[in-house]
Amino acid sequence: MKKNVLTAAMASLLALSMALAGCSGSQTAQQPADQSKQNQPGQTATEPANSGPKQLIIGRGADTKSLDPIRETDGETFKVTENIYETLVNYEDTSTKVIPGLAESWEISPDGLTYTFKLRQGVKFHDGTDFNAEAVKFNFDRWMDKNNKYHDSEGYPYYNDMFGGYKGDKDHVIKEVKVVDPYTVQFVLNRTLAPFLANLGMSPFAIASPKAIEGGKLGEQPVGTGPFKFVEWKRNDTITLEKNPDYWNKGLPKLDKVVFKVIPENTARLTALTSGEIDLMDGLNPDDAESVKENQDLQLILRPSMNVGYLAFNTEKKPFDNPKVRQAIGHAINKPELVKAFYSGLGEPATNPMPPSLWGYNDQIKDRDYNLDKAKQLLAEAGYPNGFKVQFWAMPVPRPYIPDGKKMAEAIQQDLKKIGIETEIVTMEWATYLEKTRKGEYDMCLLGWTGDNGDPDNFLYTLLDKNTINGNNIPRYANEEVHQLLLKAQSSPDQAEREKLYKQAQEIIFNDAPLIPIAHSTPPLAAKKSVTGYQPHPKGSESVEKVDIQ
Repeated sequence: MKKNVLTAAMASLLALSMALAGCSGSQTAQQPADQSKQNQPGQTATEPANSGPKQLIIGRGADTKSLDPIRETDGETFKVTENIYETLVNYEDTSTKVIPGLAESWEISPDGLTYTFKLRQGVKFHDGTDFNAEAVKFNFDRWMDKNNKYHDSEGYPYYNDMFGGYKGDKDHVIKEVKVVDPYTVQFVLNRTLAPFLANLGMSPFAIASPKAIEGGKLGEQPVGTGPFKFVEWKRNDTITLEKNPDYWNKGLPKLDKVVFKVIPENTARLTALTSGEIDLMDGLNPDDAESVKENQDLQLILRPSMNVGYLAFNTEKKPFDNPKVRQAIGHAINKPELVKAFYSGLGEPATNPMPPSLWGYNDQIKDRDYNLDKAKQLLAEAGYPNGFKVQFWAMPVPRPYIPDGKKMAEAIQQDLKKIGIETEIVTMEWATYLEKTRKGEYDMCLLGWTGDNGDPDNFLYTLLDKNTINGNNIPRYANEEVHQLLLKAQSSPDQAEREKLYKQAQEIIFNDAPLIPIAHSTPPLAAKKSVTGYQPHPKGSESVEKVDIQ
């Protein structure tokens, strides 16, 4: 994702203060798109030929976990919720540059500790209640205060990971949220957080109707301010949305109905697309990309890369509490062959747990070579000269960063067998898989991450800081030196200093090897040629408010 190198989300607090303070609603990314070229993302046409009701059916590999976005971390949830809810700030259509959302403009104090947002007026939630400063405060108070009556007992992984825990925790970022007037809300921080503004644009921090939250059924009956309203959810089958006729952004959405349809197998999903059962699909097998390009009725769409697929170790369990065991496995996995076998030219071997398209990437780190002798030596030094046997969890659904979890697990299984490590491959339903890996109920597992906001913090801190254990820190990795480096990087207004700190952290993480990065992918999607205006976002999910059917 080369375009994301110079974005507002990645600028320092001081630069953000100068560049973004006073942004107005006229800067929203709601401009008509150009007509698409063949085999590129469709763009909005000015005169749609189809004057009847317009329906878009999107095929995907797994169901949503909940329609309350703050509770979840998975892309299948956000694909839906981004069409129902909105955030205070947004990102440009194809980059992580921060632009206005439900907030028309904002100001940042010189010390970086106070953010004041001017909100859009006249915006309604789908239940007819007003969007205003009180609604913003209501949502954030629910998320950050464990004593709030509407705070879920299990907490919110993304809030914990992006804002340093909860109210009262040592590293918690937000001191309070103040209502200045009905359409002005102010965030007062305990400490500076360089990516604070970018974090607010992330899908889980969408603003929901306080009335709906009080009703206790937001996860099944979502109510936001977005371009589409919730209609129906048939579990493991379809979620149906309809056009919000009162949407504040006039002229949008272009569609009357959107249906998200679960079709678990990638090949079956492509068959559904070619037969006309669906209009758009993600999770296209990379080796099917050429056939899509050759089909005159279809278009191949490539999502900009901002991800990493990885093999995680539970560092709290033997034998993976020993870094030499983890390093040995790093030498035993043949990454180039995995990338060749599973990505068909749409991936590259990964060295670090963040993609090279982001600033702060340490390109001086040389990856471990595929070296079975070195792997065996390290195992012997760790006290396992004859290897060992463990469970190996494989993802049950295709993800952008790992197209086929089970087959990749089988390939890695064969690699590990060569150094005496026997693995039992285990899989389960996707929601259960995510829950159990987060709780550390596994030995070794495949997972991955698609970035949310274009900041290194969203990879390194989110995935590997000790404060994010039981959240997105799947390896349960706790290194105090890394923790201090990441906190310092969060607080610095100087991007050059942040970059230096992130590179230092990557060196330590590489040596500790709590996970083995496998690949960075460019995820392929496919759609009918009649679908226009669809722009896949690097973060892996997007609103389809500008999509049209010709």
